[in-house]
Amino acid sequence: MSAPPAGTPTRDRSRHARRPAPQRQRRRPLTMRRRESRDGLALVTPTLVVVLTVVALPICWTVLLAFQRVRLATLRRTGLFGELTLANFERVLTSPGFWSTLWTTVVYSVCATTGSILLGLIAALVVRAPFRGRTLVRATMLLPYVAPVVAVTFVWQIMLDPQFGIVNHWGQRLLGWDTPIAFLSDDATALWTVIAFESWRYFPFAFLFLLARIQAMPGELEEAARVDGATPTQRFRHIVAPQLMPVIALLAVLRFIMTFNKFDDVYLLTGGGAGTEVVSIRVYEFLTARTDVGAAAAQAVVLAVVLMVFVAVYLRFFSGRKDD
Repeated sequence: MSAPPAGTPTRDRSRHARRPAPQRQRRRPLTMRRRESRDGLALVTPTLVVVLTVVALPICWTVLLAFQRVRLATLRRTGLFGELTLANFERVLTSPGFWSTLWTTVVYSVCATTGSILLGLIAALVVRAPFRGRTLVRATMLLPYVAPVVAVTFVWQIMLDPQFGIVNHWGQRLLGWDTPIAFLSDDATALWTVIAFESWRYFPFAFLFLLARIQAMPGELEEAARVDGATPTQRFRHIVAPQLMPVIALLAVLRFIMTFNKFDDVYLLTGGGAGTEVVSIRVYEFLTARTDVGAAAAQAVVLAVVLMVFVAVYLRFFSGRKDD
């Protein structure tokens, strides 16, 4: 083995040869906040995918159809971005009966929402105090809400039948009606009958919300008012009602949205006749009877915009009252 050349730093060369290779930088462990964010994203992703697929995409597709001339026969050949036009909205807004139908929808929604909340409030106050059989009464009050809509509408049609209905029978026998009343086919009574059905069918929805809030109220306030000599009306007005107002406001918004879009109840009872045609039935007729997909989509968009305006105004008003 030959000796290294003169002047070569042998010690430095051997030290450099034995120097280990630089290690890779280790990944920093995830902090608790980053780990929670990652886990939350993993949990929300399936729901987000379902919402985008089931809700967002159909809404976008409907809005695109509203700006195109699309018939049912040409729907399969329609692309996403065809020839855009406002003719569908012009046809819908200027068609005979649109504004009267919209007014009927507003009256139906407001009255049915008010009726269901009032019935739910009365029912919640009735079963508030404990009594024998209260559990059975509570369960019975839920029947209109959980029963199939086809079954309950059929029962109401039989009850209100002018010839064989039990309501006309009792009216002629006990109340002295001269002639039977066609509740579902007379223009003077059909809309109010549908409103009464809607209020009866959905009052359990308000009943559950209001009963839960009433049971959560502290009893000391009413007990103190009772000791001070307050009447039941005064106790309800000054103690119970203010605590129920946030729940009633939430119920009003939810029930108005649901009723404004209601289709099956009205269609099964009257088919939209006798002055009970609401906007949802009109959309259905545009789609099936006229096979005009573009006009039906445009009318659905108009319905959604009107509903958003009503809800925005209501929420703005209630938000201001709540801050005051």
